[in-house]
Amino acid sequence: MRLLFSALALLLFSQTWSQGLEIGPISRNFELSGTSGQLKSTINTIDSTFFYTPDTLNLPFFDEFSSDKFQQYSAQYNDPGVTSTLYFQLLDPSTLAPFAAAQTFTDQATFRRTFDQTTSTFTDSIFATTAVKVADFSAFPLSFQTLSLYPPYYIYDTIGVVDTPDTVWVQNPSYVQDSARIFFATLNDPNALWLDAHAYRNNRFAVNPRSLGVVTFDGLDASGFPYAIGTTFTNTADYLHSKPLDLSTYTAADSLYFSFLVQPEGLGDVPEATDSLRLEFYAKDLGQWFHVWATAGDTTAPFKVVHIPVLDAKFFKKGFQFRFSNYGALSGALDHFHIDYVHLRTQSNLADTLFKDFAWVYPMNTLLQDYTAVPWDHYKASTANHMTTSLAVSLHNGSSNAENNSSAGAIAYSYNGTLTAGGGLLGSILSNGELNYAPQTTYNSFHDMSPIPFGTSYVGNEQVFRVKGTLSAQFPNLALNDTTGFYQVFSNFYSYDDGSAEAAFGPTGAQSRLAIQFDAYEADSLIGVSFHFVPSVIDVSSKLFLISVWSNENGHPGTLLYEDDVFFPRTPLYGDERGIFVPYYFTDTQKVSVPASFFIGWRQLDAERLNLGLDRNIDHSDKVQYSVDGGFTWLTSSYEGSAMLHPIFSTALDASLGLSNEAVAPATWSVFPNPGQKEVHVDLPIAYQGKQIILCDAMGKIQVSQTDSTFDISMLPNGVYFLRCPQTTLGTLKLIINN
Repeated sequence: MRLLFSALALLLFSQTWSQGLEIGPISRNFELSGTSGQLKSTINTIDSTFFYTPDTLNLPFFDEFSSDKFQQYSAQYNDPGVTSTLYFQLLDPSTLAPFAAAQTFTDQATFRRTFDQTTSTFTDSIFATTAVKVADFSAFPLSFQTLSLYPPYYIYDTIGVVDTPDTVWVQNPSYVQDSARIFFATLNDPNALWLDAHAYRNNRFAVNPRSLGVVTFDGLDASGFPYAIGTTFTNTADYLHSKPLDLSTYTAADSLYFSFLVQPEGLGDVPEATDSLRLEFYAKDLGQWFHVWATAGDTTAPFKVVHIPVLDAKFFKKGFQFRFSNYGALSGALDHFHIDYVHLRTQSNLADTLFKDFAWVYPMNTLLQDYTAVPWDHYKASTANHMTTSLAVSLHNGSSNAENNSSAGAIAYSYNGTLTAGGGLLGSILSNGELNYAPQTTYNSFHDMSPIPFGTSYVGNEQVFRVKGTLSAQFPNLALNDTTGFYQVFSNFYSYDDGSAEAAFGPTGAQSRLAIQFDAYEADSLIGVSFHFVPSVIDVSSKLFLISVWSNENGHPGTLLYEDDVFFPRTPLYGDERGIFVPYYFTDTQKVSVPASFFIGWRQLDAERLNLGLDRNIDHSDKVQYSVDGGFTWLTSSYEGSAMLHPIFSTALDASLGLSNEAVAPATWSVFPNPGQKEVHVDLPIAYQGKQIILCDAMGKIQVSQTDSTFDISMLPNGVYFLRCPQTTLGTLKLIINN
């Protein structure tokens, strides 16, 4: 990764760009959109903040990450058991009593100046200081320092003048009495095993995990943003702390073992040999963390079992904890490590490393052939059977015995909670031709869904079906891993991806082109395209491109059917969480007729890679083409994955988007004053009033989300911000805050 930064730095300084198709790491995790809670404040003031006392768990401790066992911090001020304490910032050190509410001090020397008119001279007498104990309100528990501070005024007096001496007050004195009310709650959720969520649980980044779900460590914080974007800094990044455990009744004779699985890289970024994943144990009575294990960075390998005995008496206490952390780059989703099947239990032994489980490895994505979503109008009008004949099912047999393939499981789907269709995943031929699942082996099998299509009689402009897959095993089994599900969406767009970006990609070179092939169920009209752009190492949110649509001529982009006006180019806009695609509607809100097979993408005006999301779990790289010579030569992508863009068709959903059948009615909105101070107002068209409005910073991070059109911006730092109104045809507004 550091070599990547060096190369990028060279490119930036030389201002030269090679041409071709490039792939790179993402620098934001869109599966996360804010922290779930924390034990220590990271904001400027602790006023009105909750602080939690964790509950203590008993053994065994086990998590294979198929479900969310991260502690949620959702206490309310009036909840039973919630207490509060009012703290003052300025205290008398001798009595610890707070100074008066209006009391202020300054750390600059103040004095009384006395003028003698007879001699035209003056003398200054510096005021005596007052000892003040000052609390730091940026973190809890509070820390204090005792300072010698001056009264916040000067006195000017003249000898021989009868009037009252003049008092000049210091403007904005350094120390003003303040208070903060802190709320306290005690956690009581034995199903929540982890205190924080800086590392993140996902189903997509590992290669052949042993079950659904892993936890991934990288350079992104709990909200999915880089710890230090735009830098080459390396340091400790993610932490994952267990809740306290009661080991006070155990000794080394109880054979406590700590086990887990670990994999570097996966579908993410390769960690270097100088990067690492670490494990530490906490000795409660000593108040100290102890290093017990670490592994260095490496390329992807099968998950490795780590099996550690707990032997030291200092750990056998009530309040024992363990934590994982990674050391690596802090600028994005880089230097990946993945863990699974974390298990601390008694009566184990050195050879007890078998995780006996029969489980789904990856979730299913679609029951359709080729696509993960298609327009409902197209599906219900088509006479062809578009169900997949090769549904991929990935299962891992964690038993020491062979498992009968014929009892693998079943699939069913429902509409509005009512079962509509289903069938068994029976008698399939495994990927290696064997009849049974061998012990400790992952298999891919493929199943024909064409006999059970989705019905087409449902009323509405879009439909959503809940798809559920189940499996069964002949031995006692962890039930959480026996079920997987997803929603099959029929809307107004086609998609190849699963909504999760594992990388960013795109062509480089000015005037480069990217084109994605779609073979629709019927010829129709497009009204735009939704893109899933993701931040990467370099910020390209100001770079320009033109949306382009081509006909399909012999498997390559041919006649240009539409292209944006060069005087009104587009820039990459970032969604705010996983699965958010930002819609771009065509210039002058026109509709563009396309044949059943067409290409859609862009022509970029700048040389830098625009960083479209790449879903590396579903491979449709054969649909991705690019050109670096003005469209004369088209090349096919060599990177496995699916481009994350969705062509939007004109369907019955146009009305709900505010789009007419004749033409898409233009809509405008504004924000004023701009630049803004303290407060700004958003003027929305009548049709969109009451819609959600999102205010993002320049990195795309949500700062405010509300339906009220008046925004309080008094607490936001100065800079450039953007306003969006999701689910509307409105574009993006730029707002400059200058408080």
